[in-house]
Amino acid sequence: MTTQPEDRNRAWGPDTRFPPPRSPVEETATDLPALPEPERGAGGILRSGAIMAVGTLASRVTGFLRTAMLVAALGTGALGDAYNTANTVPFIVYDLLLGGVLTAVVVPLIVRARERDPAHGARYEQRLFTLAVLGLALITAVAVALGPVFMSIYGGSMHGDQRELAVLFARLFAVQIFFLGVSAFSGAILNTRKRFGAPMWAPVLNNIVICCTAGAFLLVASGGVDPSTIGTGEVGLLAAGTIGGMALQTLALWPSLRGSGFRWRPRLDFRRGELGEMGRMAVWTLAYVVITQIGFAITTRLANSAGVAGRAKHLGDVGYTPYFNAYQLFQLPYAIIGVSVITALLPRMSEHAAAGRFGDVRDDFSTGMRLCAVIIFPAAGLMGVLGPEIATVLFAHGQTSVANAEVIAEVLRMFAVALVPFAAYQLTLRVFYALQDTRTPALIAVAVVAVNIACALAASRLLPTDKIIVGIAGGFALAQTTGALLGWAVLRRRLGGMDGRRIIATDLRLIVALWPLLGLAYAVHAVLRAGLGTGLVPGLLALAAGSAGGGLLYLLFARLMRVGEVQTMIGTVTARLPGRR
Repeated sequence: MTTQPEDRNRAWGPDTRFPPPRSPVEETATDLPALPEPERGAGGILRSGAIMAVGTLASRVTGFLRTAMLVAALGTGALGDAYNTANTVPFIVYDLLLGGVLTAVVVPLIVRARERDPAHGARYEQRLFTLAVLGLALITAVAVALGPVFMSIYGGSMHGDQRELAVLFARLFAVQIFFLGVSAFSGAILNTRKRFGAPMWAPVLNNIVICCTAGAFLLVASGGVDPSTIGTGEVGLLAAGTIGGMALQTLALWPSLRGSGFRWRPRLDFRRGELGEMGRMAVWTLAYVVITQIGFAITTRLANSAGVAGRAKHLGDVGYTPYFNAYQLFQLPYAIIGVSVITALLPRMSEHAAAGRFGDVRDDFSTGMRLCAVIIFPAAGLMGVLGPEIATVLFAHGQTSVANAEVIAEVLRMFAVALVPFAAYQLTLRVFYALQDTRTPALIAVAVVAVNIACALAASRLLPTDKIIVGIAGGFALAQTTGALLGWAVLRRRLGGMDGRRIIATDLRLIVALWPLLGLAYAVHAVLRAGLGTGLVPGLLALAAGSAGGGLLYLLFARLMRVGEVQTMIGTVTARLPGRR
């Protein structure tokens, strides 16, 4: 599955130019409240990721507002499927041709070049940026021309007015590829210079523009619009807002770039061997991206086909858009805590790996897994129990009914099963990247995508039409579990263990602490649904009571179970409240 604009600049860690490495305890001993020694390294990671987590939270909250506004304006049917499928294409093309290389290859090369020689590193940065701008311009022009081809691949059974509109959107939205690539490269440069704020907050501007666009569309397209009735002005409005939001996100990074000392002077005078080095590292990364995008293309096509069949059978909107919206909700907990923890961990893991301290790499991974679990376990539980209320509050507006939101909730509940293995799989991938191994992730991806495709095909053939996207989400969960287990097995041999006992012990205690949350959330869900039915007000009440009350019970029982990571998180947060030092 591809990610949205706000996800793009989150995978790169800070510059690794600092004094000789110390232990995790030494690195943060002076910055944290008094805690047991094993918890101090975890607290340091939380502190390092704080600004990233806040920025991620802001972009995700506004991102969900954007998604809710688009669902209200476009619905979850034919128009929404055409828009969302076409708007996914720029991110697919970017991932295939630059995104994976940028994440796993280009940024480490820039950092190492700067460490060897700051002047050479600056010139190398200029050359790579110039190459990226020229390549992005060419890629964008080709993608505009290939709009019909992309819709043939991803559009499933789209035909008639829906296909024509999707092709038009695909051509127009392809312009985003240029801005998306420049934005991602700019964010990568800022992260290597320890400038985390702008890459985290710039997507908020994009989201605000899209929200305004959706609001304007609601005003000018009153009475409902579909692919056969949408006007030229309404298409232009959606295109201008979608492209303009990405352009603004890109431009917003330039003041911070200049403040960091970066000045772009176009140059292509690569030294002998520089491009070859990049190519050798990029081959397996590109293979990984291509493999995963094959799986995404098939699942997207099957979801769109289910939507077309569902409308033909008068089953409602059961296609790609409900699947897409559920996936956006599913990613939120990982985006807030997982990405922030990864960004803080990756430089440290890379440093330990380069020095041959694999025990420290293992400890870093263990810390990341346990910290992520503190948030991801309750998030998965709440999604599973309160999925209908979450979907109703966010999406049951405008052209989207409560019944449409219930479809999203069904998919979300299945995605909730995938949340824990998804986070584990993503963390194992970063350990491989820290070890400068891009080959193993590509090989593991073959198995992951094979499971995903097999399950998606089985769902499309064996399940009723209105359950196909739920089955596809179930296949995604099984595929992520496969990836996590395979990555764990390989790394266990390579690192001499994975600190499995401590990770499993923490997870078991968290599961025990989770049951009171699940019980209260389900009771609130059942009582309010029986007494007030479905809708915005019952949904809001259920979310407020279930998540707040359940969250407090979870924290209480986690502390009673002596889960050190919860104590660390609470201590790190409360130490920075007003009046605390």
